[in-house]
Amino acid sequence: MSLGPWQLFLVLIIILVLFGAGKMPQVMRDLGKGIKNLKQELKDSDKLSSNEPDR
Repeated sequence: MSLGPWQLFLVLIIILVLFGAGKMPQVMRDLGKGIKNLKQELKDSDKLSSNEPDR
């Protein structure tokens, strides 16, 4: 199941209605920070798992 252009457009319109155009930059900034933190945690997790000795 993949999203087509019309579905993405509909989701964007719904988001604009829910949050309003004024809050969109803040919402996108927070989303970007969340993704950045997730990637950082995944990197840290990989480093920790590679440093653990085999049992």
